[in-house]
Amino acid sequence: MQDKDMVNDVLSMINSSLTGYANVIAQTANPQLRQTIQQIRDNDERFQYDLFKLAEQKGYYQPAQAASQSDIQQVRSQFS
Repeated sequence: MQDKDMVNDVLSMINSSLTGYANVIAQTANPQLRQTIQQIRDNDERFQYDLFKLAEQKGYYQPAQAASQSDIQQVRSQFS
């Protein structure tokens, strides 16, 4: 297995985990457990971003074209 494949596999697994954390956090009533899961999620988000940046630098990943300011504002207004 090549480095590119391994990095993409890890990114895929982390992205799935982040989705799972969001579901668990939304359904957790215990404040201490909720905070613990949020901290784990935050750490995974930082790791995911660092790995994403590495993949991008090495040419393993090509992100979508950057959104324009008007696109960002449109999405922001839809969710506000």
